Amino acid sequence: MTAIINGDCVDALGQFDSESVDLIVADPPYNIGVDYGNGKKADRRQDYDVWCETWINLCYLVLKPSGSIWVISGQEHGADIDHALQHCGFNVRNRITWHESFGVYCHNKFGRTSRPIYYATKSKRGFTFNREAVMVPSLRASKYKDRRAQANGLKIMGDVWQIPRVCGTFSERIKGFPTQLPVELVSRIVAVSSSPGDTILDPFAGSGTTLVAAVGMGRNAVGIELNKSYCAAAERRLRAMSNAAS
Repeated sequence: MTAIINGDCVDALGQFDSESVDLIVADPPYNIGVDYGNGKKADRRQDYDVWCETWINLCYLVLKPSGSIWVISGQEHGADIDHALQHCGFNVRNRITWHESFGVYCHNKFGRTSRPIYYATKSKRGFTFNREAVMVPSLRASKYKDRRAQANGLKIMGDVWQIPRVCGTFSERIKGFPTQLPVELVSRIVAVSSSPGDTILDPFAGSGTTLVAAVGMGRNAVGIELNKSYCAAAERRLRAMSNAAS
């Protein structure tokens, strides 16, 4: 099952059945003036912290007890996301640093080459975490022969992820969309925090990257997107994916 809902996430989330979703992947507006179709001012709101708490609380209600939420944020207002997750009852397990390989050049401060990703679960125990999906070679085993290393020479990867952002020249880039997550990044999240047949929700679907990653890995996917043209772009992307597979 794949569905894209055109509408405001707060309104749409209120229509979901409680505890009906296994994983939520959210990349909300960063409140820094990005034009998502209604002008740059539309992305700025004085009540950003209150708004974040509103939609995050709704996410808490629709998430199953075994579910997880991952929120990708900008540097400027990440603290609002962090606080809202905790205040709404989530257990923040990691604050991942996504190193984008290269980022925004700045004239009078350090260049922005990373974004925070907040990983939280609804319950302290019994949540889905597929550790085999995020195992990497361990230097403790290969270089130092440390007996504390796992027998297979692997370990769970660290909390800094180096994945290039999707630039304008990349074949993955969807024309006309101002920001776009790499499929590699979302696929890692889907792999570790869900199982085949689970339902994945993206409250800010954008160009549909979460849906593409989820469907490609045998999950059900539901996206909510305010911009009608972005919904159409995501649908075209999913159709192209389906046609390529048939």
